[in-house]
Amino acid sequence: MLTESQRQQAADLLWDCWAHGRRIPQLPEGLRPTDRKEAYDIQGRLEARSFAPLAGWKIGATGPGGQKLLNVDAPLAGRLLAERVHRNGATISLGDSLMSVMEVEVAFRMRRALPPRAAPYTLDEVMDAVGSVHPAIEIPDTRYDKFKEVGAAQLIADNTCADQFVLGAPAAGDWRALDLSALQTFGRINGGEQREGSGAQVLGDPRVALAWLVNELSQHGLTLGEGHIVASGSTIVPMAVRAGQTIVADLGILGSVTVHLT
Repeated sequence: MLTESQRQQAADLLWDCWAHGRRIPQLPEGLRPTDRKEAYDIQGRLEARSFAPLAGWKIGATGPGGQKLLNVDAPLAGRLLAERVHRNGATISLGDSLMSVMEVEVAFRMRRALPPRAAPYTLDEVMDAVGSVHPAIEIPDTRYDKFKEVGAAQLIADNTCADQFVLGAPAAGDWRALDLSALQTFGRINGGEQREGSGAQVLGDPRVALAWLVNELSQHGLTLGEGHIVASGSTIVPMAVRAGQTIVADLGILGSVTVHLT
């Protein structure tokens, strides 16, 4: 078990890496979380360093592509910090991103908070709390040079590889009637290279992923808040990108979102 001081030291080290664009092989042995509870505690201390209220949450490793990328066998939750969330059409710096990949995501915005409780939330309860659905792009990154070797707890402490996130406009029409598991999606680069995916890549259905997140947070005493965005996970196998490219996430009837990389 880590002490209070050790958890704070781990968070301070990870935040320093994030703020200054540097990486470490992994956390020092004496600062490594031993389980998810400790990992989410460290992650929460990163949120405390943000200059704005929490924008929302992301889910990592919801499909075989993401799990292979991170070398884990189950989903992980992370926080979307407001300073890394951008509007459709934004220009952002890829910097020295180690991962340098894009993910095409179905994002949800909550109209009602879902606080912790003893009983698990049902899918119907979770979806009733959703206000809108959006197309989105995530460009994850890590503060670890050896991110495939560190394991789930250290990845969670590092905010589950959260970095840049681009949110599109809310989908029009009756999105509640859609079968999001059958949603066809595409990642495109400069109108050339393309990768196809579907909602089924995200725990079988993005709605199932959202319910997983709500119950994962509840189990650890955390609230999915009113107005929070949830990035439900990549609908495609993460696609390599580089500076100078314009990338597009096309989610069909849900709309599309674009970002320019420098």
